Amino acid sequence: MRAMPPARLDGARVTMVASLAPGQSLTGATRHSVSNFAEVVAHLAIARYDEADNEFYLFYCTHDWQVLTDTWHPTEADAVAQAEFEFGGVTFTRL
Repeated sequence: MRAMPPARLDGARVTMVASLAPGQSLTGATRHSVSNFAEVVAHLAIARYDEADNEFYLFYCTHDWQVLTDTWHPTEADAVAQAEFEFGGVTFTRL
């Protein structure tokens, strides 16, 4: 398992990360089309592409920071709110 998150995911610069606690369950408020999503997502990352103003992505990542899927948000705060909506208490660390 990679302890430190990468500086970039899918070409986007990572600004914040959160690790999900073992066994942390989804709220059920959102459905993802990734098989076994709850079992394979281990980290969340908020990132932005250099050329994109006012666009943030919430990346859902595996234990080794492979991106499974993402959601788009107009602000970083909206991306954090989406993570909390889906997982309950999530603590992000700014990089």
